Amino acid sequence: MIAHAHEIPGDAAWSAPVRAGRTITLTALADGANASMLIIGADRLDRLNIPDTLKSQMSARIKPGMVLMSDRGLALATVTASSLDWHDCLTGAFPSRLLLLELIKHGFGETDLHACINFFSKVAVADDPRASLAFIPDHAHAGDTVTLRADQDLLIFISTAPHPLSDEPAASVAVQLETPANVKDPDLRDEAVRALRLTRELIG
Repeated sequence: MIAHAHEIPGDAAWSAPVRAGRTITLTALADGANASMLIIGADRLDRLNIPDTLKSQMSARIKPGMVLMSDRGLALATVTASSLDWHDCLTGAFPSRLLLLELIKHGFGETDLHACINFFSKVAVADDPRASLAFIPDHAHAGDTVTLRADQDLLIFISTAPHPLSDEPAASVAVQLETPANVKDPDLRDEAVRALRLTRELIG
């Protein structure tokens, strides 16, 4: 059952509480879309921790079948499906003014800005002596989707500003919150399974 649907225009931001168990589906409405997302637990203690999420699941990107972990090792959300196998989480969001404006609405401030996920964007190591990061164009197209399941009550913050390394214009992104009848865990690494188990034990 669809609980809420919203379209975020390009170069805009949006935020919302999401109850545990609901799914969050983002849809790119134009080629080159980017959706930078911050995730904070509704208890305001758990924040998305990109380094722990990546090292525990042996990855340098966000992809289907990954659990997004907090700095306490709890599961915030699980990526249950995606039309893309690569979402950037190494380059952050800049400028961050849009995310900051949404954070302020919920009583947060500049110190609450932390590493985010740039859904629909791909950044890889460039073939140069410095092994610098390079934006990969033509990665996402209109209609691409990614779906997360909230594993605890969350606050989500989304900016549709262009990726900081991209020259492409801002594009709109649709957000759909849904209460599914049943969403099974995808195939997960042992570390992700432990994070989910700990979260369910502590939070229910």
